[in-house]
Amino acid sequence: MRIFDTTLRDGEQSPGATLTSKEKLDIARQLSKLGVDIIEAGFPVASPDDFEAVRNIARVVGNEVHADGYVPVICGLSRTKLADLDCAWEAVKEAKLPRVHTFIATSEIHMKHKLRMTREQVIENAVTAVKHLRSLGCNDIEFSPEDAGRSDLEFLYQILGEVIKVCAAHAGAAASGACFRIQPWAPTQSRQTCTCMLTLLPTRVGPLLAPRGSNLLWVCLQSEHHACAR
Repeated sequence: MRIFDTTLRDGEQSPGATLTSKEKLDIARQLSKLGVDIIEAGFPVASPDDFEAVRNIARVVGNEVHADGYVPVICGLSRTKLADLDCAWEAVKEAKLPRVHTFIATSEIHMKHKLRMTREQVIENAVTAVKHLRSLGCNDIEFSPEDAGRSDLEFLYQILGEVIKVCAAHAGAAASGACFRIQPWAPTQSRQTCTCMLTLLPTRVGPLLAPRGSNLLWVCLQSEHHACAR
């Protein structure tokens, strides 16, 4: 099991949780002391300040090697837009272990009303994003389907499979990670959906992962209120 911590990125969405660059660096150092495997340091394209904060964490915490050889992966979040991807990679690339986490919505309501894209266009965007990151020299790529909880399961299998194929086609590229966000459901509904996904997904895309030593990451977060998930 590897620990992926998004306090510095998603944690800032909680009311009153805005952090300064110095506070982010201090927290990143503490997370590193705890041995967190992957630190999602921020959303670089969100603002010049966030970009600088992520880059500073990559330069400092991302290069502080512990006595046992441990150094955390420093991750930057990005939409699938090419300019966003460029910004995220620029922010994290100086870390010893840089990662870019890219995402795109996969639920019908998001695709129709927010993205105004068809399923085919969403898949194309995801695949293009991974290919672009590889062209930049990024060898550790994470992909998440946003609003997965309201997405059609068959479509999730399809898009994850296509992204994994692209990652696996390039030596050294990590396969996709799926970040599953829990909607404001009753606990039993959340549990049933998570169980279904965790049971069926390995049989659908697992064969693409195993031969290449790739990883499939599942993170359950975001209850009805952000504050409850912290």
